[in-house]
Amino acid sequence: MNIKPIRNDFFMYILANVISSIGVSIYILIDTFFISKGMGAQGLAALNLALPVFNFLNGFGLMLGMGGGSKFSMLYCRTERIETDRIFTNAFISMLAVSAVFEIIGIFFSKQFTHLLGADTNVFRLSHDYLKTILLFSPAFLMNNIMACFMRNDSAPKLAMLGMLSGSLANIILDYVFIFKLGMGMRGAALATCISPFVSMSIMSIHIITGWNAFSLRIMRPSWSVIKEIMSLGLHSFFTEISGGLVLMVFNFVIHRLMGNTGIAAYGVIANIGIVFTAVFVGLSSGAQPLMCRYHGKNDEKAINYILCLSIRTALLLAAVSYLLIYTQTSNIVSLFNSSNDSKMQSIAENGLRIYFLFMPFMGANTIMSVYFMSDEKPHSAQIISLLRGTFLVIPAAFIAYFMQSIGLVWLAVPISEMLTMVTAVGIFHLRRRKKRIEKLWLAYNKI
Repeated sequence: MNIKPIRNDFFMYILANVISSIGVSIYILIDTFFISKGMGAQGLAALNLALPVFNFLNGFGLMLGMGGGSKFSMLYCRTERIETDRIFTNAFISMLAVSAVFEIIGIFFSKQFTHLLGADTNVFRLSHDYLKTILLFSPAFLMNNIMACFMRNDSAPKLAMLGMLSGSLANIILDYVFIFKLGMGMRGAALATCISPFVSMSIMSIHIITGWNAFSLRIMRPSWSVIKEIMSLGLHSFFTEISGGLVLMVFNFVIHRLMGNTGIAAYGVIANIGIVFTAVFVGLSSGAQPLMCRYHGKNDEKAINYILCLSIRTALLLAAVSYLLIYTQTSNIVSLFNSSNDSKMQSIAENGLRIYFLFMPFMGANTIMSVYFMSDEKPHSAQIISLLRGTFLVIPAAFIAYFMQSIGLVWLAVPISEMLTMVTAVGIFHLRRRKKRIEKLWLAYNKI
């Protein structure tokens, strides 16, 4: 095994994917910054209550994108072009079906959905304006995720990165114009965010226009078996994102009852900054995923193990650097989003940041292990990790903190859940390694 080309490919892929993932997360962070300047703590609380919709959109988009992109990568070197087109076409058809559901909610049930997310009378109008606009543009968010995932697996990670960054830049400019120059408030912030994926896709479409793509749409009947396989491979990404939305809703419920709307505004700062730093690990795992799938297709176990070790070490290093930045700059970071100089919100957010962000090294390892299992065509193991860290551990921990009336324990719920999930993931990994060794010994014995 020649390590150097693998290492070079690894750092090329993860650099492009980390930057593009951060670019996607900037959509929401820029909204948070401009909304805090234009509408203060009430605007921040309203935004945070609407944020779970992004988790739902990203969950479906990444399930179809990561699942379809993984299958495309596995088939790329050993099948006819029609088969890779079949994967992309079925992912696209699935996206249309999912989009229809979001559109129906946006047109007919947006008020009910806003109430479901926990908006009270003080912030309902602001939350509803933002939420309804996002839902109506759901196809753009879903397709943007699918395009980016397929392009990363089609040896075009840099162009995918450029597309994402262009969308983020457009979002920054349009936020300023819509909120401050045109006075459009929350609806303007949402509209700026909704235009961004169109900018991203227009840049990424260069890959298709120039004919470098190994995937395209074809007129063919949907295949339920292909759709099931795509969904199975991408289900861990779906669980991760949807669980994040459920956690946001539960945390909003708990924190509102412990600290009121000021607490939700403080959590809004923490959650939005968390999205950016989480994007670092999502980008790292997204960068490692095409390489793991490629070498799995070649049955090169040594290369896969090398990429796994390199990914874990990189994740731990990024976590250490990120936490050092958070810990030393806590006050300055919170102040950026506290335009009204609310001392209570400042104090809650500062304490929460230092505790909450202890999750990073554990989350880094968990995202890498999920991608490893998915690339090894062990989706159930990846799904177990996603469910544990996103639902089965963190939500009970949040309610325990609520019953104990402790905001400190609320912030600790995520780090503890990620740590316990990592222990489980390592256990599953070693059990599978042991099973593989036994199978090899058994095959060798039968050949004698």
